[in-house]
Amino acid sequence: MLLARLLAPLVRQGRLTLIGPGVRTAILGESCVSASPDAPPVNGRPVVVRIADRWTDAKIAFDPGRYAGEAYMDGRLVVEEGTIYDLLALIARNAGTEAVAAPAEALRGCFTGALRRLHQANPIARARTNVAHHYDLSHGLYARFLDRDMQYSCAYFERPDMSLEAAQAAKKRHIVRKLLLRDGQRVLDIGCGWGGLALDIARAAKVDVLGITLSEEQLGHARRRAREAGLEDRVRFELADYRELAGTFDRIVSVGMFEHVGRPHYDAFFGRVRDRLTSDGVALVHSIGRTDGPGTTNPWIRKYIFPGGYAPALSETLPSIERAGLWLTDIEILRLHYAETLRHWRARFAANRDAIAALYDERFCRMWEFYLAGSECAFRFQGHIVFQAQIARSIDAVPPTRGYMYPSSDARAVVARAS
Repeated sequence: MLLARLLAPLVRQGRLTLIGPGVRTAILGESCVSASPDAPPVNGRPVVVRIADRWTDAKIAFDPGRYAGEAYMDGRLVVEEGTIYDLLALIARNAGTEAVAAPAEALRGCFTGALRRLHQANPIARARTNVAHHYDLSHGLYARFLDRDMQYSCAYFERPDMSLEAAQAAKKRHIVRKLLLRDGQRVLDIGCGWGGLALDIARAAKVDVLGITLSEEQLGHARRRAREAGLEDRVRFELADYRELAGTFDRIVSVGMFEHVGRPHYDAFFGRVRDRLTSDGVALVHSIGRTDGPGTTNPWIRKYIFPGGYAPALSETLPSIERAGLWLTDIEILRLHYAETLRHWRARFAANRDAIAALYDERFCRMWEFYLAGSECAFRFQGHIVFQAQIARSIDAVPPTRGYMYPSSDARAVVARAS
């Protein structure tokens, strides 16, 4: 099997059994030389995968980043022992931040610059189409695996035993503290989702909030939530692109949206943030990032999940902040928080799988299982992180220390809980 030849040098921890067409079987990793197929693995539980035919084997070996997910969706790659997460975690744990050296990787390497510009170009019309592809799916889908507040971004686990609801509430509190809200301010939420953060900002201070989204599905639910909360006089939601806005705001927040901006538009994004901020304004950008430098989006993710999406390296982001003439007043790296968030989402998706299959179909469920499992592995084993960049137009817009985020009483409580 071609796939076995590709993976044999890679798999050193754990054990992977590949069953090919007919009776061909390859056992890779620990215990693969002298032990029987039924021997317990040294590292993790064993994973057994069946490949349907030679064509599937050849396609995955040539380009696993694209075709492994498609084969799983189509039932041509079947995990007979373990789960799809176990398979992807075994591969990711062994590979680390290195890509599997498939032939397609070498071919893509010849055209990396051109492909990046093509894939990440997000003019306004394309941005709206890309957002609709993912975020205009049924509200019933997201309601079945997200927390009650519909937070579709990295939670903040102040303690390992926190529930998803508690960790998402902690994330919002953490962001609100960094915004340094004062009564009477105007706040812009770029990429407001279903409105939960905007509503919490309005509850935290007597401010006016404008939330913008490119998802009609999210817009309708956000407006309904504002009415039900009795906050529609101070919280508005609009269908708009960040490039279309006028006016100025005292505070700007963007959570989980920067990943959809596209590398060619970073200068324009931070230029707009500068232009929309008041002279003493503060902005907070919360985004997925990568620790291994500039790269490309996985081709399967780009095709099926997030067209136009890209998780940037800080080395790509910070120069655009500098060129915009903005102060980077604070940056925080959240490690493993998104891995834990995705673990909760995977569990909730699995618990509601039958209901989700009724909304869509079996192939859709396998697609999302692959997406959630692969994303968790990226954050747990492959160098993906979340960064929160606090930026301002003036040097003194933010206090010189982080003490304002957690006043002494809060700090004592955090220390007490940790101990």
